[in-house]
Amino acid sequence: MPNALSHETSPYLLQHAHNPVDWQPWGEAALQQARDQDKPILLSIGYSACHWCHVMERESFENKAIAARMNELFVCIKVDREERPDLDKIYQTAHQFLTERPGGWPLTVALTPNGHAPFFAGTYFPPAPRMGMPGFGEVLQRVAAHYQAHRARMGGHERAFGAAMARLNPPPSTAQLPTAAAALAQAAAELARQFDREFGGFGGAPKFPHPTQLELLLRHAALRDGDGGDGGDGDGDDDGDGGDGDGDNNGGDNNNSPSARMLDLTLRKMASGGLFDQLGGGFYRYSVDRQWRIPHFEKMLYDNAQLLALYSDAAQYFGAPLYRRIAEQTAAWVMREMQQAHGGYASTLDADSEGAEGKYYVWSDTDLRALLRADEFDALSSFYDLAGEPNFEGRWHLTVHPESEHRAAEAFAPGDGGNGAGDGRDGAGDGNGNAGDGAGDGAGDGAAALRSARAKLLATRDERIRPALDDKILTAWNGMMVKGMARAAGVFGRDDFADSATAALDFIRAAMWQDGRLRVTCRGGAARLNGYLDDYAFLAEGIVELLQVRWRAEDLAFAVDICDAMLAHFEDRQAGGFFFTSHDHERLLYRPKTGPDDAIPSGNAAAARALFKLGNLLGETRYLEAADNTLRLFAAALDRMPSIHGLLCMALQAREPSNPTIIIRGRPAQTAAWRALCRRRYRPEQLAVAIPPQTPNLPPALAARQAAPGNQTVAYLCHANHCSAPLNSPQELEAQLKTGESGRG
Repeated sequence: MPNALSHETSPYLLQHAHNPVDWQPWGEAALQQARDQDKPILLSIGYSACHWCHVMERESFENKAIAARMNELFVCIKVDREERPDLDKIYQTAHQFLTERPGGWPLTVALTPNGHAPFFAGTYFPPAPRMGMPGFGEVLQRVAAHYQAHRARMGGHERAFGAAMARLNPPPSTAQLPTAAAALAQAAAELARQFDREFGGFGGAPKFPHPTQLELLLRHAALRDGDGGDGGDGDGDDDGDGGDGDGDNNGGDNNNSPSARMLDLTLRKMASGGLFDQLGGGFYRYSVDRQWRIPHFEKMLYDNAQLLALYSDAAQYFGAPLYRRIAEQTAAWVMREMQQAHGGYASTLDADSEGAEGKYYVWSDTDLRALLRADEFDALSSFYDLAGEPNFEGRWHLTVHPESEHRAAEAFAPGDGGNGAGDGRDGAGDGNGNAGDGAGDGAGDGAAALRSARAKLLATRDERIRPALDDKILTAWNGMMVKGMARAAGVFGRDDFADSATAALDFIRAAMWQDGRLRVTCRGGAARLNGYLDDYAFLAEGIVELLQVRWRAEDLAFAVDICDAMLAHFEDRQAGGFFFTSHDHERLLYRPKTGPDDAIPSGNAAAARALFKLGNLLGETRYLEAADNTLRLFAAALDRMPSIHGLLCMALQAREPSNPTIIIRGRPAQTAAWRALCRRRYRPEQLAVAIPPQTPNLPPALAARQAAPGNQTVAYLCHANHCSAPLNSPQELEAQLKTGESGRG
């Protein structure tokens, strides 16, 4: 008989609807039951793609004896951390308080029935004692006994724990903001001390990509250069070679700084290793080893959104075809496997299929030899390092052989994967902007055999039982992917990427913007849950990026509505910054203000960046003041450890008055050269929009920047609240931009 989760829409909660555990969703009914029965709450938090969540379900939650003990001793609540990041943030922090180590998923927490304060926390537990871990049944008994023995003292514990967590929010700050240059330099120095100089990335196993920290290195390198690399304008026609978007490789000169070298090594190793899906595109969650060879096989929308933008920027900065290919393959995978018919992007792909982690992606030696001709097998084996013992539980997970990294173009046919990644004429490059020795025109027998082998593997893989797709649409994650797609569209001149981002934004506006508020999640036509700061901040950032690729007046109006709602419902007008939950959200143990980056970067930083950009575009001082107050709240943290506040460092850059805002007025057919110029170089905090001459109802700051008589195209170059006279040619605009860059200091 199903439990109370059977009425939910979350795929994760529905996975547990037939457990013998009396699971309930978080809500007043379950919380009231705990109070009425004076039972502690057993809170279990996970998500649908979580491998160890599946393991614990099979071992414990489907075990009738363990389930009976859970039902007897606790009120059992199951939470999807992707739908309720507010609860996950609170109780992951509580886990660290109680255990003095990071948490994870599944998260297992015992709470008091009244104040919902945690008095026990852990993650995965086996059903019986194993490898030094106690059995879950024993844990349940001991936790319940502890509650009963200390029941009289739990009220004091609730008050003390709530007060301790409240102190995590920064107090109003009088500290002076560091300059962006100083913050980036300090962050780069901190990251250099953690850097793995052999394989890239930070620290040892497990190794996560940390895209925000990698972007810090890119920005620091570009700041030291004085301007970004020139990777070409990317205005291809999507016929496979992408025009001149691979640039003239003069970006290769940009790998001389320590930050550029750290970034370049990391991006190349991630791209050639097992963290990247070498056949289908897209990145897995993290690597279980230091070398990036074997991943944890789940694929998350938010990871790929950030890495898509990062590799696009790296392609622009370094002028490296390898990075363009990785970005375009990632975008192609998102459109093929994650974008739903209504336009929204699904959340995750499971790590498991047919009950085994990675089964969909890996290959036995027997399967490979049966599927491929001898020459195809030899080419594949050489390129993907299939010598010796298989690298994953008796099977092979494809990773590029270190000696093959510079031959990457050999693996790809023209337009392979729908990515327009180039036809191999200039080789793959080595990620440093230097042309590799490549496959030439692809006529070599080894290159042809390798491409044929890849095509066979991908076709065979497509016939396997796929990992489960969590098809709920999350506003915050969709906002991140709208930004990533729009960024790639602008860098590479790809209309299909812009179309994808537009479709996702249109779905969010139609389905998840209700009565002037955003909803968190939508599945099966049901949008629900009051939005969090991240929903507003990341969606606003995505719209700002998309406006630079294609102008739609309704998108600007939507961005303004979102920012106005964010100020009304989340801003702390006294201390500065934004709370993660809205002013009318249910009262929880703790109301955080997110400053440091996690797997999801800081919502406060994303809000500040969006407000700075829109504020400068529209001349809206309310936005600029709110963004400035946010940065000032975190000034001491930025000064103390900028590397864990990466997105705030970028917001600090967005605050600088030297950032160019470019307003182009002209017919779309006549503005292509202007727009290409604006995206030719890596200028991360530049904002450039092209607005048709007869666009009605523009805000005053934009309406004042009119096209020339006869609707001839002109551009206005603005810094802070000052705009130039109309510039009549792209050459004039380029000269003014260079003058501004040479004068930076």
